Amino acid sequence: MGIFEGKVAIITGGGKAKSIGYGIAVAYAKEGANLVITGRNEQKLLDAKEELEKLYGIKVLAQQADVNPGDESEETVKRVVQNTIDTFGRIDVLINNAQASASGVPLCDQTKEQFDLGIYSGLYATFYYMRECYPHLKKTEGSVINFASGAGLFGNVGQCSYAAAKEGIRGLSRVAATEWGPYGVRVNVICPLAMTEGLQKFKEEYPDRYEQTIKAVPMGRFADPETDIGRLCIFLSSEDAAYITGETITVQGGSGLRP
Repeated sequence: MGIFEGKVAIITGGGKAKSIGYGIAVAYAKEGANLVITGRNEQKLLDAKEELEKLYGIKVLAQQADVNPGDESEETVKRVVQNTIDTFGRIDVLINNAQASASGVPLCDQTKEQFDLGIYSGLYATFYYMRECYPHLKKTEGSVINFASGAGLFGNVGQCSYAAAKEGIRGLSRVAATEWGPYGVRVNVICPLAMTEGLQKFKEEYPDRYEQTIKAVPMGRFADPETDIGRLCIFLSSEDAAYITGETITVQGGSGLRP
């Protein structure tokens, strides 16, 4: 029996792919949690649902949902949370992982539409999900895990909207940790450097730049979405981390060292 047997985790960006979101979903499934996974691609969500239910005997609610500058994004999040309660009756863990951005576009060339893409899919989505899930997390004394990035910590070139969204998420998380701590709800942030489909594509298209990147990682590899990132999420949302809140944890093999 896993430590999350009978509990429920919402994971945004959890469709079937070599991604952080799906790696996290597998980690929670192995611990017995029922899952709500969201994303833009319905087929990837359905593929994830089929595999997770088949392999781990859990229940998965797949919800196509996208937070963008459109007027209906807030209602979309409310729908996901209400469907979660209607299906499972509780929320124990919220993981805000989904994010889109116009990467590689310099600040002076960034359009408002491109900037909005990063802010809405990241910062606004995190805000909406946290606000709507809070009453339910308060009942279970649950945990929120948000995702930030080294792009914000270190000011990576061509990542202005992405970095702005991620640093906004860190600020939002610290405020929530302070406000929600008295009610037993913990909020932490992970800054990952993981091997994903996007990074694999980068390796194939720019092998020299990939080698430079990997050489800058003291441990000589990128994180595994399940065993490195997913297992950290399990720890942060477990009783073993009951006194940890408001923290930012870099999972970057030593390349994210900060004073």
